[in-house]
Amino acid sequence: MKYAKNILETIGNTPLVKINKITADIPALVLAKVETTNPGNSIKDRMAIKMIEDAEKDGRLKPGGTIIEGTSGNTGMGLAIAAIMKGYHCIFTTTDKQSKEKVDALRAFGAEVIVCPTDVDPEDPRSYYSVSSRLEKEVPNSWKPNQYDNPSNAQAHYESTGPEIWEQTEGKITHLVVGVGTGGTISGTGKFLKEKNPNIQVLGIDTYGSVFKKYKETGIFDKDEIYPYVTEGIGEDFLPQNVDFSVIDHFEKVTDQDAAIMTRRITKEEGIFAGNSAGSAMAGLVQMKDRFKEGDVVVIIFHDHGTRYLGKMFNDDWMKSKGWL
Repeated sequence: MKYAKNILETIGNTPLVKINKITADIPALVLAKVETTNPGNSIKDRMAIKMIEDAEKDGRLKPGGTIIEGTSGNTGMGLAIAAIMKGYHCIFTTTDKQSKEKVDALRAFGAEVIVCPTDVDPEDPRSYYSVSSRLEKEVPNSWKPNQYDNPSNAQAHYESTGPEIWEQTEGKITHLVVGVGTGGTISGTGKFLKEKNPNIQVLGIDTYGSVFKKYKETGIFDKDEIYPYVTEGIGEDFLPQNVDFSVIDHFEKVTDQDAAIMTRRITKEEGIFAGNSAGSAMAGLVQMKDRFKEGDVVVIIFHDHGTRYLGKMFNDDWMKSKGWL
């Protein structure tokens, strides 16, 4: 009989699916790595389990402990599923810009969720970073994975996402397109692929209001680049240690509007129910179409599931309120 011993064994080995209509005028083969088939419906399951298992090995996470993390939802989901199987409690801090569906989903998995204001500096005591750090000090037997700076995050993708893409494309991949948030996915996957073939182009998707693109191009961390934005799952107002800028060849910025509209198009035109960061990545890929030629194999990562955005990008009233529909 073929079965998984528990749900955690179903993480990874996600399908690679050809994009047909949206990329009709791009001469390259464009393949989406559809990460929604993971049990938590996102790519973050991969690094959540890796961070937990590495912390168990070296004693940072002890039996019956509490996992405390600042998360926009997807990492929390991965951590919560693993915590159920392994007997941990979870407390997550998130921002008030995250979709209600994400918060409700975390609570469904037994996590405690604390919602914090978005429009404050990371150093502000009210920010979701600061609140999670304070809780880590206050809650006994607790551990904070800190996905932004935890090397297990990028390592998970070096060990799983990268090798899967290499194998699925039979080593023919020429470009990798990934939305960048913590930096774990692009840095770990990109590092593995470039070790196999240094000519592979690793293209990061950034958003307006985030610091990544300017930092990559100038080496300057410019606080004037930072302002609130709608796009979820990518961009940051600081530099996570998991963003390995040496692996990333180029950053492409995508507007909130273009990301939201493309999120809907992926579902309507390709039948793939993917989330907002997939829309952002696909819009960026289309913006970069002059980079791709006949014979190229472009792999784009679809990080998470459309159900996380039913109240936003997939809601006509919400789209109309932004003037995007």
